[in-house]
Amino acid sequence: MSFPEDARVRKSGMQPVQVLAALIGLLFLVLGIAGFLRTGFSGFTSNEHQTIVGFMINPLHNLVHTVIGVLGLLCAAASPSARLFGWILFIGYGLASVWGLMITGVISSNPVSGLGNPLNLDAADNWLHVLAALVGLVMAIMPARKRVHVDDSEVDTAAMRLPITDENVPGNADVPTRPVPQQTAAEPRTGHHRPSRWRMHRSGRTAH
Repeated sequence: MSFPEDARVRKSGMQPVQVLAALIGLLFLVLGIAGFLRTGFSGFTSNEHQTIVGFMINPLHNLVHTVIGVLGLLCAAASPSARLFGWILFIGYGLASVWGLMITGVISSNPVSGLGNPLNLDAADNWLHVLAALVGLVMAIMPARKRVHVDDSEVDTAAMRLPITDENVPGNADVPTRPVPQQTAAEPRTGHHRPSRWRMHRSGRTAH
């Protein structure tokens, strides 16, 4: 299928990356609000054993979830910002995963051990952060859904340039054409004709 030379390929409607950004943003926002309901606002960086759906939390951790949730909902408004949100998830949670592995002892060397564990991370949090980083990478590199856009004026111009033949007329592909009979000068005319004046004159003279 051919398109006019001025046809443009444009993004079509809401992109899948925007839907993902909205869903992830909503998930983190709900997780953050539910976490505040569980821990309150006291002991902002405490390491008490407080969990929500199996993940260790504290008020600072809840604040991070809430901020990411709001950011995801805002970035879902446009495709470029949704992809930027994907990169933020990939980089941010990728670093958080490495930090969590060092805190939990999976990685023995911890150059930032002096910071302690202000987010109250555990092994379950590490798995969640690895998953969030992978989803962010998918969002960042996800191809956009596009369609070919052609202006109506360009379509009309292309149609005017198209020669009119039997193949170009819709519905005429299967209809056989018949030659139209034409009358030639050599064919005799049929029907009643008025006699000429010469014959009428001769008939009159013969009667006398």
